[in-house]
Amino acid sequence: MAVVHDPYEEAKKQLRQTIDLLGLSEEIYEILAVPERLVQVRLPVKMDDGTVKVFIGWRSQHNSALGPYKGGVRYHPETNVNEVIALSMWMTWKNSLAGLPYGGGKGGIRVDPHKLSPGELERLSKAYFEAISDIVGVDQDIPAPDVYTNPQTMAWFFDQYSRIKRGQYFGVVTGKPVELGGMETRIIATGFGTAVAAREVANKLWGGVAGKTVAVQGYGNAGYYAAKFLHEMGAKVIAVSDSRGGIYNPEGLDPDDVKKVKNETGSVINYPKAVKKLTNEEILELEVDILVPAAIENVITEENADKIKAKAIVEAANGPTTPEAEEILTKKGIVVVPDILANAGGVIMSHIEWVNNRMGGWITEEEAKTRLEQKMVNNFLKVWDYWQNKLDTTKYNMRAAAYAIAVDRVVRAMKLRGWI
Repeated sequence: MAVVHDPYEEAKKQLRQTIDLLGLSEEIYEILAVPERLVQVRLPVKMDDGTVKVFIGWRSQHNSALGPYKGGVRYHPETNVNEVIALSMWMTWKNSLAGLPYGGGKGGIRVDPHKLSPGELERLSKAYFEAISDIVGVDQDIPAPDVYTNPQTMAWFFDQYSRIKRGQYFGVVTGKPVELGGMETRIIATGFGTAVAAREVANKLWGGVAGKTVAVQGYGNAGYYAAKFLHEMGAKVIAVSDSRGGIYNPEGLDPDDVKKVKNETGSVINYPKAVKKLTNEEILELEVDILVPAAIENVITEENADKIKAKAIVEAANGPTTPEAEEILTKKGIVVVPDILANAGGVIMSHIEWVNNRMGGWITEEEAKTRLEQKMVNNFLKVWDYWQNKLDTTKYNMRAAAYAIAVDRVVRAMKLRGWI
């Protein structure tokens, strides 16, 4: 029987390891292990057939020492309260590591959005945002898209909040449509940032990413754009997958062609130029230079870590590697670029959008993409330098370095504010 991992317990393990590494007190661990606020909401929604269905949603606000809470809202049938808390904690570290003036937050609704009509999704989205409207705001908590939410969802959030508060609060959410103060670069940001992180680790390990083989598990927004930009950088994407399975071609795949087939048929497995089909488990275990897990959390565990053959793992998903698996990967010498560094492109771009909203729209798309890339490169180099020069690299990996930098910044902010 497969081991079931609780993401909140995994997040606390990672925090505990960092507290011990930095020599911080038990008091600090206890403060950071629990969110500042956790809200559960009941959402009765009138369905198209006239019946009423009740959904459950959450918003976790983990830490605000560095600024307002920031993090996405996901719609998923398996979302639960512990997952939302864990994700909010990871957002605290991600925002801190990126040097953003944000704390960490996350939201979720337990729902399969594919089973709802557009009208039902709109009513659900507006009901959720109305339910949490008192605890979100431009300087309080700024949600964004996540799993199975998108710019349209953010437009519904923005509209409902503006109606309730009787104003035009463009900065209350990010990842909005361009017509409502969003930016086109936000759509590509997470995948583009992941590709930049992969390029930078390839530069360190091999002197460049050109010609290096890549496998991507998950072909949603982040996975597709990571594959697309790595392909454009000269890497060879030889395997990709989605929830229905994966495809493989040792000569390389064209990410745009694969995306077109997925859009037309519902899955990458229908791509005609694939040499063979693979399971999602087999995708993870391919012999490639770079593995990009871009689906869900806890896909690399102690049960399959020994089978991982990639030389570097660049985490586009949140929490795809368990602490137990990471110990095995570290001993094998596999470099893991952690999620809070690798997939931070989305929240970095969200910050740029948020600033742009507050400035009245002064930043161009070209400037935004340049700022995003510079931020990703600088953050990567900061973590790499800490890992190489301040830690025993045979004992600690890049996640330890990233967490040490992130947690230390939050703790210093809490001390300055008199919280501890």
